[in-house]
Amino acid sequence: MNTDHTYTEIKSQTEAWAQAIDVTRAALLPNGENYEQVIFTGCGSTYYLSLAAAALYQELTGRIARAIPGGELLLNSLIVLTQSKNLLVAISRSGTTTETVKAVEKYRSEKRGDVMVISNYEEALSRSADVNIVIPKGQEESVAQTRSFASMFVAMSAFCARMAGRNDLLDSMEKLQETGNRLMEKYESYTKEIGENLEFDRFYFLGSGIRYGLACEVNLKMKEMTLTHSEPFHFLEFRHGPMSMVNQNAVVVGMLSDVNRIHEAKVLSEMKMLGGKVASLGESDADVIFGSQIPEQVRAVLYLPVLQLMAYYRSLAKGLNPDSPTNLTAVVKLNI
Repeated sequence: MNTDHTYTEIKSQTEAWAQAIDVTRAALLPNGENYEQVIFTGCGSTYYLSLAAAALYQELTGRIARAIPGGELLLNSLIVLTQSKNLLVAISRSGTTTETVKAVEKYRSEKRGDVMVISNYEEALSRSADVNIVIPKGQEESVAQTRSFASMFVAMSAFCARMAGRNDLLDSMEKLQETGNRLMEKYESYTKEIGENLEFDRFYFLGSGIRYGLACEVNLKMKEMTLTHSEPFHFLEFRHGPMSMVNQNAVVVGMLSDVNRIHEAKVLSEMKMLGGKVASLGESDADVIFGSQIPEQVRAVLYLPVLQLMAYYRSLAKGLNPDSPTNLTAVVKLNI
């Protein structure tokens, strides 16, 4: 059971985290003050990474940042691009995803600004970048992104810290690898128990601020690997209709923050009263406790491993192959 690619990639991902920090430390980054805005783009998982990236970049630097899917940047670029100089950060595991590659080519041809690429492979995107961050240890055999996503997310977090001039945050990230390994060892059985319980037929992932993009991503892992009904929401938005779906068959996963945990914990308490199974993750006072002492802005990758394992074990329990999700391929290539 433990020899398939997905399991190995989840369990070994912290090595790729460490490499992501090192590569981003060494990169010659642009001056953020030269750009009116920074646009993060990707497809699927890397679009969700872009959502988190834009939120973190703006929070740390105070400068405008936006996220847009690669396909929208290609087909509807005027909804985000400005006449002033932009910095485009294109994120792609393979570096060959059609929409992202074509969007960057169009952006280049229109002379919209500079391009930075975060990837796990040196392919078409990387070769076209002004700034290039490649994390080879994040490369994968499986279709669903786990190790690759986390490695690129760590690189993105380090990039935002550097662009904000926060070397203190960058230094604190050195503790991520040790903490991530400890969390997987301590909580794998907990997440396995939830994942294997097939009485649960719906999962809701709640995350706000920089965590919303991560809620979208772990929701996607549950869909891809397990073919289970799953949705992401901001914490307070969940009360506005979606909570009508909560019953004894529902799992509500909450990615707790430090600053707003009082409001977020109240939402989880209400869902528990409605009969849902609640699983919370956070630095303290949660079902999965990080205990990392790493600043909140750069520790968000710690939410990922145990939730990836939850999807992995559910996939096995349903008799599915987590390495090869139904109807999917590792890279989406289109004739555009």
